Amino acid sequence: MRAARYYGKQDIRVEEVAEPQVREPDDVLVEVLYCGICGTDLHEYAVGPIVTPTTPHPLTGVTLPQTLGHEFSARVAAVGAEVREVTVGDRVSIMPAIVCGRCRYCRRGQGHLCVQFACTGLSAETGGLAEYAVVKEYQVAKLPDEVSDLEGAIVEPAAVAAYGVERAGVTGGDIVLVTGAGPIGILSAMYAAAVGASTVIISEPNKNRSALAASLDIGPVVDPTTGELDEVVGQLTGGDGVDLAIECSGSTPGLTSCVEQTRKRAAIVQTGLHTKPATLDAMALSAKDLTLYGSWCWWMTDWPRIIRMVASGTYPVGRVVTAEIGLADVVTKGFDPLIDPQGDQLKVLVRSAS
Repeated sequence: MRAARYYGKQDIRVEEVAEPQVREPDDVLVEVLYCGICGTDLHEYAVGPIVTPTTPHPLTGVTLPQTLGHEFSARVAAVGAEVREVTVGDRVSIMPAIVCGRCRYCRRGQGHLCVQFACTGLSAETGGLAEYAVVKEYQVAKLPDEVSDLEGAIVEPAAVAAYGVERAGVTGGDIVLVTGAGPIGILSAMYAAAVGASTVIISEPNKNRSALAASLDIGPVVDPTTGELDEVVGQLTGGDGVDLAIECSGSTPGLTSCVEQTRKRAAIVQTGLHTKPATLDAMALSAKDLTLYGSWCWWMTDWPRIIRMVASGTYPVGRVVTAEIGLADVVTKGFDPLIDPQGDQLKVLVRSAS
């Protein structure tokens, strides 16, 4: 089968590899339908290896090259003897975490913090940027008829966004600031609105991305480099500041905006991943009595809930998709445009069958 294999910095090759097989009784072989290119994939491509293992991973034993892709929908092609939750032909969305089940975090129900955490498409034998993948039964969630194959591939980043918003504690009527209008930023804004925020302000300096965000009509979209953010927040809050902020840019300016634009005793959640240390005005954090949360991945058990929200129309995750491409074009029409600082794409999905 064909697979997009990551060898190192700016080195992804679409090549022929052996089709994976069901080996264990809880294995599920799936035919990939759509797979998204994630910001983590982009970091690996641009400056990695970062989380892709250059030495054997302690849980999965794999090392580079790695078939990428951890945001994907699929159709079940074969199942192991003990699989009960899905059958051949079912459409599914993949929860990509691979965990030990034995460490103190797994025993607390916090598998996303497993000390040996691995991930399909980053540190596993297979990934979603391929025609087929093998996952475990606990990694698959059935898709109802109301959720499309395309939307099924967005459940993973949608769950990332939802977890971050919930860490910040959005409640009905809140005014929320989201810094960064990448896919996670847009999905965070959508989720905040879905759970009751009265107004969601999106801050984004990239004109192409701000235009895309504005077209989705979630809330005001402002350029933080012009003073517009100060003006809009001041008008909407009477000068007090927003009730909470979701930092999705993974940048020091984005985090600074969150500290500056929140009211006293507000909450900030760092959802965007920083690839280098950030600076923070710790005095402002204290003086304003702010709470700063980290956010890592998602609840592993959240797929059915997110899928229900998508099915009901409450969380219209498919709106973030701006392009669909074939696997052969994954670098030239996927990775390269997405790492372009002035790129005009938001979320690119890959169809492995084309």
